[in-house]
Formats: sequence, C-alpha cells, structure tokens
Amino acid sequence: MLLTVIFKRVSGLNKFSKYVLPVLNFIAFVFLIIISTYGFKWKVLAVSIIIAIFLAILLQKHFKKVIVFQLLMTLIVASKLVPDLYSHVTYSSKWMAISDTIENVEFKKKPNVYVIQPDGYASFSELKKNSYNFDNSNFEQFLVDSGFKLYNDFRSNYTTTLSSNSSMFAMKHHYYNSKKSKSNELYNTRKTILGDNPVVSIFKNNNYKTFLLLDISYLLVNRSPILYDYCNIDYSEVPYLDRGFSINKDPLIDLEHVLESNKETNNFFFIERMLPMHITNDFSDSKGIEGERQIYLAQLKRANEWLTKTIQIISEKDRDGIIIIAADHGGFVGMESTQESTIKQTEDGLVTSVFSTALAIKWPENKAPDFDVKLKTNVNLFRTLFSYLAKDISYLDALEEDKSYIVIKEGAPSGIYEVINENGEVVFNKH
Repeated sequence: MLLTVIFKRVSGLNKFSKYVLPVLNFIAFVFLIIISTYGFKWKVLAVSIIIAIFLAILLQKHFKKVIVFQLLMTLIVASKLVPDLYSHVTYSSKWMAISDTIENVEFKKKPNVYVIQPDGYASFSELKKNSYNFDNSNFEQFLVDSGFKLYNDFRSNYTTTLSSNSSMFAMKHHYYNSKKSKSNELYNTRKTILGDNPVVSIFKNNNYKTFLLLDISYLLVNRSPILYDYCNIDYSEVPYLDRGFSINKDPLIDLEHVLESNKETNNFFFIERMLPMHITNDFSDSKGIEGERQIYLAQLKRANEWLTKTIQIISEKDRDGIIIIAADHGGFVGMESTQESTIKQTEDGLVTSVFSTALAIKWPENKAPDFDVKLKTNVNLFRTLFSYLAKDISYLDALEEDKSYIVIKEGAPSGIYEVINENGEVVFNKH
C-alpha cells in the first residue's frame, strides 16, 4: 500500500501506480512457488521474477480475476492441509515407550556399525521363488566370501520405507498408530527415522558418532530435526515442497571422506540407497506383472553392484566393523502395482513378496552370536545388535512380536490386519 501511495504522489510515477499491486502480487506468488519446488536457486528465481513482472503488466486489467484464482488454489491446498493438522494435533508418541532398560545399555564391545539399506531388496530365499525367479547366487557368494552370514526368510513388519524404518529404529510396533487407519503411513515417521529414536540415542550414549548418508532427500521432506551428528544432504539444498526425489547424491563419496576423517572415534552409519525399490505404485503406470518383474530385477542388479562397491570400501578401511545389510520391505513382485497390496490376497506368495526382506550381517571375526536365531523381522534388529554389543541377553526378553501388518482397503472390511504371524505363516487376522 505504501508503494502505491508513493507512486500516486510522485510526479511521473503516478501513471505506473496501477501496476504496483499486480507486480508485487505476482512476484510474491512466483517466489513462493519457486522456493517451494526448486529451493533457493537464484538464477531460476531471477528469471521467474522477470516473467512475473511481465505477466503482472499484461494481466493488470484482470487482476481481480487473478486474485480469485489464487484464493481458489488456497482453498484446494487448505482442504489437504486440514487432515495433516488433525494428525499433528492428535499424534501420540506413546507407542514408542520402551518396556525395559535397554535405553541405558552399556556396550562392552564398540566396533563401528554400518547399517546399509537397499530399499525394497527382497530376501535371498524369496528371490528363488516363482514370483521373482532370480538367480542371485553370484552376489550371495560374494557376501559369503566377504564374511557375511545370510539370513533367509527374514522380513519386514510393515510395507513402506517410512512405516518399516520408524518401527525398526523405535524397536517397537506402531500398528500404523490407529486401528482405524486408512493409510499405510503414519504421522511423524521421518522425525523418528532422522534421529528422534532410542537407537541413535543409545549409540550417542555409548560415545558413538552418528552418520546419515542418503542418495535422495525422501527422508528429509518434512524438514524434521536431524539428530545424527552428520548428514550428507543439507536442508538448504531441499525445496520446501520437495517430494523427496529432487536431489540425487552418491553416498559413497561421503562415506569414503567420513571414514578417512573419523578413524579415532566409534561410529554408527545408516546408509540408504533407493535401489532396487519396488514395482510401480500406480495401476495406470504398470507394465504388467512380468514387465514390472523385469524392471525390478534390472534394478536389483544395479543394487548388487552398488552394495558390492560399498562393502569393498568399508572392508578396505575397517576390517573389524559390523556391517549389516537390511532392507525395509520387499519388492511386491508378482503384482501389477503396489496398490494391489491393499487388497486381500489369496496367494501366500504375493503376501511374502511384500514383506520379504534381505538381511546379511558381517559379524566381527565371523562369529555370529548363538541368539541370532531370534532375528526374524526388522523390529528386533537393533535390540538383537545391542544385546550382542552389551554381552547381555536379558534384553532379548523384551523382543517385539515378529508379526507383519498391512492396511487392507478391498476384499475385506477396511482396517489393519496381521498377515504373517510369528512363525512366518501367512494369516489374515484383524488387528
């Protein structure tokens, strides 16, 4: 308003006063769009502002219509924002409460710990089954030759990266945080994964430095506080409305640098790579069952190459570290899209394809603890590891149930169902 008054009163400028509000409006509107989608990229901002000024002048006579259009866009966004605000207000972290004293655990052994997560990598036993029908023997032999123990029939407890990892790092079941849940995601998962969890706290309490190495910004889009000591992606690089795929980095570059500069400390690494992922999320984008299988297997081969390189880098720098390859969920192969997983399935192989999860561990001196037979699902991975590091098996008394859960929307009353029980059997029990 002040600029409008100035333009009206200053001789020679009054003829431009009608453009002041449209220009300011368009500049502000475009500025918000650009920083929300591209971040603070000044060249893009500069070009966009020039275009905004041109459009403001061109559409000055229709400025009121533009304002109405912008208000309609705001209402559309608000309709999506209200459910998120409700989730924020009603969210409770009580599900994360630990029932024993493991948060005060003291390690008797302090090797470096590397948790490497290839997204959607199905278990070694599942890859041999009909849905995948893939010969992974060369990579499996590489792992064995490198000192790894392979855990067949391992699986996740939940179906997505966020739902699985939040449970894994909390060492607790969340059951999607609501018996009436209609989504396979729950609120606050990224905050939990980014360090607001007992796992990172336990490592820090035992004087470990913690490192988060990512290839994309998927875990960062909520801009939750990163409680790791180091993350290779800075929030200044992440657009405010990023969907998590605008940044593509090689975490191995940072891994080599971090390994070289942190030789004198005890270190915990969580390294995630979005390979091989899973089949398409959308029916409309599906290439069919066999087409999706072929795409997944091509990605699996890329994952094997990346994992091989990662293991070689770590092994060269650190012969005594614990290296854990732990995927977050299966590849959903055998379905046309991941959307099928929300339909009640009658084939056991389709259920196990969703949850089947790779696990391989290189234990120090190639000596796995006797109690690793209890390792069946992601939720108990860190509790088992901490029992080993503390030389205290009493922590295993509080293991979570090795059950797998999914949100069903079709084929049965909608809700959360237990679909794999503690014995690894496919079931269908309403939670």
